[in-house]
Amino acid sequence: MPATPSTARAINDRLALRLLQQEGPLTAGQLKQLTGLSRPTVADLVERLTTSGLIAVVGEAGEQRRGPNAKLYGIVADRAYLAALDVRTEGLSVVVSDLLGRVLAEASVPIDGATGTGPAVEQAVALVERVAKEAGADRMHTVGIGAPGLIDPATGELRDSSGLPEWHRRLVAALQERLPDARVIVENETNLAALAEQRDGAARDRDTFVLLWLGHGTGAAVVLDGTLRRGASGGTGEIGFLPVPGTAGLPSATDCEGGFHSLAGAAAIARLAGEHGAVGSAEGGEPVAAALVRDAVAAVSSGVSDAAPFLDALADRLTVGVASVVAVLDPGCVVLGGEVGQAGGAVLAGRVEQRLRRMSPLATEVRAGVLGGGAVLRGALLIAGDRAQDELFAPPERP
Repeated sequence: MPATPSTARAINDRLALRLLQQEGPLTAGQLKQLTGLSRPTVADLVERLTTSGLIAVVGEAGEQRRGPNAKLYGIVADRAYLAALDVRTEGLSVVVSDLLGRVLAEASVPIDGATGTGPAVEQAVALVERVAKEAGADRMHTVGIGAPGLIDPATGELRDSSGLPEWHRRLVAALQERLPDARVIVENETNLAALAEQRDGAARDRDTFVLLWLGHGTGAAVVLDGTLRRGASGGTGEIGFLPVPGTAGLPSATDCEGGFHSLAGAAAIARLAGEHGAVGSAEGGEPVAAALVRDAVAAVSSGVSDAAPFLDALADRLTVGVASVVAVLDPGCVVLGGEVGQAGGAVLAGRVEQRLRRMSPLATEVRAGVLGGGAVLRGALLIAGDRAQDELFAPPERP
């Protein structure tokens, strides 16, 4: 069934806007060349998008740099503003950007576990408002939030999870109340990290992979055939609860102690380092576990063999979890993400891949994540941008 004129216009508009987003400012002639559309069609869409306030003339190009053909058109980046939040058990980080994802302001605040729910929520919302003000963001269009815990696939809401602060769940409602015109989206932090590593990081060439999150806790995100898989209850990738050998017991429905978390969580890695005499110095708020791994990798890379037993023992532990995931999903690629995965780099990833080859007949490449803990904020900004652009890049159709 052929597209109606209004549908065709909407498709052409979105194509042009995506090109302007990816390539930067373009002339009408360049848009014609890249889209394959006719000159009159391009002229029509340029006029339509300019009138709607989505694009504007931002300069001129060409040797003469004058005349209508030399006009450079670009997306009006301040048409809308985006916010991204990385919600952790111990605090909050916020980034505010324009429509193109250019960061305008950012800040973090620690939130003590002893802080009451109400004061913690107020502290978090106040930080968002302060960063937005510093960015000059007077029109917050979309807020993307990355949080630990399960996201209900039916409602998109953060489910009540034991062990997580109550202010996490209250924060969404508070932000919606203080920013009534903004769209607020919540996603699991590990899922966001996977999206960021696929868009901008270690998995850019993969449409099927698993990201193993190694930070304060453990988690996994599953991307199959280009689609993030969440599961029936939103729990795909809760690898911290995976029963594994080498722990004192078994995990329970309310506590992952005894599961893979007991082998690969930050506290477990720090204990393992202590058992092998490894030491590390955290820098700039870097988690202790990541610092221990980073310093061990640096030592091994410098020819100091004393640090090798710690990395070998850690690789043994990680491979137990990775092999289990590979046996079920056969993803072909596993990315070691989070602060620890980034700190371990190719040295730790190579050790895990080497062990995996001995344990599994399924060919699997193990890579180190390149975005570290910042992947959550980047992923939250990406989903906020995608939502905003989906709405704004669909101009009202003419009758």
